[in-house]
Amino acid sequence: MTPTSERARFRVDATCGAARAGLLATPHAVVETPTFMPVGTQGCVKTLTPAEVEATGARIVLGNTYHLWLRPGAEAIDRLGGLHGFSRWPHAMLTDSGGFQAFSLSDLRKTTEDGFSFKSHLDGASKHLSPEEAMRVQGLIGADIAMQLDVCPPGGAPRDEIARACERTTRWAKRCLAARRPAQAVFGIVQGGCDVELRKAHAAELAELDFDGLALGGFSVGEPIESMHQALPEVAPHLDPARPRYLMGVGTPRDLVVAIAAGVDMFDCVLPTRNARNGQALLRRGRVVIKQARYKDDPSPLDPSCACPCCAAGFSRAYLRHLFIAGEILVLRLFTQHNLHVYGQLVREARAAIVAGLWPTFADAWSRAGTGDPD
Repeated sequence: MTPTSERARFRVDATCGAARAGLLATPHAVVETPTFMPVGTQGCVKTLTPAEVEATGARIVLGNTYHLWLRPGAEAIDRLGGLHGFSRWPHAMLTDSGGFQAFSLSDLRKTTEDGFSFKSHLDGASKHLSPEEAMRVQGLIGADIAMQLDVCPPGGAPRDEIARACERTTRWAKRCLAARRPAQAVFGIVQGGCDVELRKAHAAELAELDFDGLALGGFSVGEPIESMHQALPEVAPHLDPARPRYLMGVGTPRDLVVAIAAGVDMFDCVLPTRNARNGQALLRRGRVVIKQARYKDDPSPLDPSCACPCCAAGFSRAYLRHLFIAGEILVLRLFTQHNLHVYGQLVREARAAIVAGLWPTFADAWSRAGTGDPD
């Protein structure tokens, strides 16, 4: 496949159990799946240049509609070449709808059938995000893939509240599709919490609509992680197999392995970059919290088998700890590169294992490694 002038094309190249390896072609890139999308909230992945993000293996990044809408504004981005031209990211790009950020402003927003009304966290200005406005803003931003506006109930919400969120999300889905830019792909968002039957029913409703892909939203919003892990194998295979499947805002390497095994193709999460800025380097087995005193005189690199710029250069844990304690930006950049390299390697190796028919062995090895536990 080659980049396409069409909205998006997707094909599945191999399966191993429910796990899938595919190709997603957009106007700016062909993305191998499974894929992890680094999060570029303000139009950049924090601390890194586009070339450095590219070097981690990423070929698609996520932009945050809510934040870019408020600053610098969708119209300004459009005038400056869309987010691709503005940020100089040459590959594929997905933007969220802004709905999750509106959901998180629980004390500042009101939800009605017409959308979210809230006050900007920047200056208190009144804003209204309707399905049509979400499509207009994402159209001006110009990402390859836009997300529908949805309603995300909190973890642990009563079943009737979750059901109402599904119903409203479906109504908003139809409005988003009616307002889409013809050349921009749009993904629908399946809600339902950890209620498997609600998830299946909502997936069937959205499958009837002309979406280019389907996402699972509303996970990792306060529910126990094990509840998500139990629900994913029952829910993900019920998403239309002909379209890419995207698990939003999740998660740890273990979460990715569980979700890939269930048939999910796309992921995003702030965890690798946010944890990097907090001085946490993720390893295949555990993590290094670099401020800990035990690394003060440690001459070893983060991971001698890792090819990221931090590990390849041989920077010692002692030096990295010194930089972090001293407040030097370099260590934040190095940890961000390292963590994204770990995620990039995970999805590349997962794809290779699926193609080779070795997914169960690969998944078992990653699960036994226990990434995320203390080093």
